[in-house]
Amino acid sequence: MKIAIVYNRESQEVINLFGLPNREKYGLKTIAAIKDAIKQCGHQVKTFEGDKNIIRNLEEYMPAVLSGERPGLVFNLSYGIQGKARYTHIPSILEMVGIPYIGSDPLSQGLALDKVITKMILIQKGIPTPRYAILEKPDDLFLENLNYPLIVKPKNESVSYGLQIVNSEEELRSGAEVIYKMFGGATLVEEYIDGREINVGVLGNDPVRALPPLELIFKEGTKIFTYEDKSTKGASRIVKKCPAALTDSETEYIQSLAIATFKALGCNDSARIDFRIDKEGNPYVLEINSMASLSPGASYVMAAEKAGYDYKNLVEELISVASKRYFGESVNNGEADSLEVINEKNDIFEYFTKNRQKVENELKYWTNFSRDSDHPLGITKLMKALDGKFENLGLKHVDSFTNYNSAWAWETEAGYEGGVLLVIPTDYPPRPSDRIAEFRIEGGRIFGEGVGSTNAGMTCALESLKAIKTYSNINDKKIGVFAYTDESIGMRYSGKILNQMSKLAKEVIVLQPGTAGNKIVNQRRGLRKIKIVVERSPVSIGRKSNSTDIYFWTTEKINTIKEKIKNLDKFSVAVNDFKLQNNHMMLAHKITLTLCMTYVDSNLADEMEAEIKSMFKSTSKSIKSTVGTLEVRPPMNKNENQQELIMKLMNVYEDLQIPFGVDTKLFPSAGGDISEDVPVICGMSPATLELYNSEESILRLELLQKILIMTNFILSDE
Repeated sequence: MKIAIVYNRESQEVINLFGLPNREKYGLKTIAAIKDAIKQCGHQVKTFEGDKNIIRNLEEYMPAVLSGERPGLVFNLSYGIQGKARYTHIPSILEMVGIPYIGSDPLSQGLALDKVITKMILIQKGIPTPRYAILEKPDDLFLENLNYPLIVKPKNESVSYGLQIVNSEEELRSGAEVIYKMFGGATLVEEYIDGREINVGVLGNDPVRALPPLELIFKEGTKIFTYEDKSTKGASRIVKKCPAALTDSETEYIQSLAIATFKALGCNDSARIDFRIDKEGNPYVLEINSMASLSPGASYVMAAEKAGYDYKNLVEELISVASKRYFGESVNNGEADSLEVINEKNDIFEYFTKNRQKVENELKYWTNFSRDSDHPLGITKLMKALDGKFENLGLKHVDSFTNYNSAWAWETEAGYEGGVLLVIPTDYPPRPSDRIAEFRIEGGRIFGEGVGSTNAGMTCALESLKAIKTYSNINDKKIGVFAYTDESIGMRYSGKILNQMSKLAKEVIVLQPGTAGNKIVNQRRGLRKIKIVVERSPVSIGRKSNSTDIYFWTTEKINTIKEKIKNLDKFSVAVNDFKLQNNHMMLAHKITLTLCMTYVDSNLADEMEAEIKSMFKSTSKSIKSTVGTLEVRPPMNKNENQQELIMKLMNVYEDLQIPFGVDTKLFPSAGGDISEDVPVICGMSPATLELYNSEESILRLELLQKILIMTNFILSDE
């Protein structure tokens, strides 16, 4: 399990430092001790400052989870950076973003931090607490009938800041003045209970267990536990005794009051309740510390030791009680990184959730290869590495569909005939060097070169097959893989090979990017690129001539095409490239342009292509034109066979509780090269933002979802 320790110590990363600053800090030794204990429990652990970067940092460390997957857990040590309700800040953020955590919720933290509200709740519940009053300002009228000596302390602070005993109104005013100047808030005034100071730690939720009472014995000085005492400056004057010298009935009663206080404020997991017992043996609740210190040697830790918890076991129990509260059960030690042999089909889910990091490392590995169409050496290295991966999985080459250049094919020992064929693009268009992105993870997204356009698809295929091999005998499964290296030039060489290979498959899955919302793609338009070159002899600007201006001649043709297609459904023609050449002070003498046609109906595309070629055929002696087809990408259209494939996939989505959707795309894909009689689905790789851009990225969660979907689909396709 991934556990994040969140604390406040050094960082002041906020938008503005504005408000009451935090004076409480956990020691580095304590943070290190908790971290070490969590590691000993077999969990992954990382520490974070609880500042404005916490959401991004936690999302990177413990990203969104699959439905049914247990998320990570925050071990909350955060006292906050500033403000009156600092204890509530991190719990509030964690609740907002949906991350479980150890400790009380924001409401309980706020109530416990407000000593007056705490006392009001205690009185309402019939729990004994010293009589009190409030001084909003030091010079306010004080008419309360309280008996001296009194205790003064800040209304909304902890760790005994500003705590002192006063014996007269003059001392009362002076103490309130110090508190008001230091904290800018009201002073809580309560009757001093002359007697013994006891605290009781509580642990758990259902049931809540009280730890052995601990007594603070004051050897000298004032019999109150001040900030100086807690910060070790005056610790030598205090002895901690646990268990406290109480009878069994006294122990049972004070523990019951501690549990009642804990429940009255709605606290979770752990807390420490501070008492004073008067000379008649009557206990009074002074306050509740909803974030009892876990420093080795702290009262709570000492009491836990007496209850049988060493430090490691105490930390483990805190994780356990929080896990039970959120998940209904505790966590198993070491579940984060173990790679178990899978024996049951349902364990596929657990396999992937345990190996998230390995999946993302696999994706990172593929981003290290340069493989745009301007780097043939990079593509060669990539295909060699990919070939090795499939060989390790037990797949063999399908020689009849492998040319070791643009097309590579593999299959299991059982062959792929009558089974599933996975289709993977491996290259992408060239781009400027300043737009190439390094692999990085930011929150819930993964960025990197080709991370969505190609790398995610390869990762999905490899990780699915790896899980299948771990789950069962992969050689019994009818699986084929086709990888091609000429996507950026329209599958000029591999398209026909894929068409022939697909004829033997039962169904085809194309691992190109899907659309937002985890949708798959059931239709893609075809694409044709038509190159047109128009030339004429150079003519000086301003010279009278009967010859045609080729710019106006060309643009008139383009406008005519636009007019012809404006009412056609699912059909478009656009100028993709337009270059005009001329000499100094001369009219344009050469125009080169590329028209891109997207379509669903191939017959309509044939007709329009013929018309465009006819339209640009010059009848003028002064103009010479050349028209040719650069690229043809067939459309991927819906058919009856495809619907059955979609229904099978939908069932897998529903079993995994992943929202299902089907979409269409304007861009062509390898799906268009699949034989028309074979059902095909595209978009089984994660949706990609900023495709072919330096900010290309995918969702971390969707990567895992698509791998899980494809693995379960293949396994269910018996």
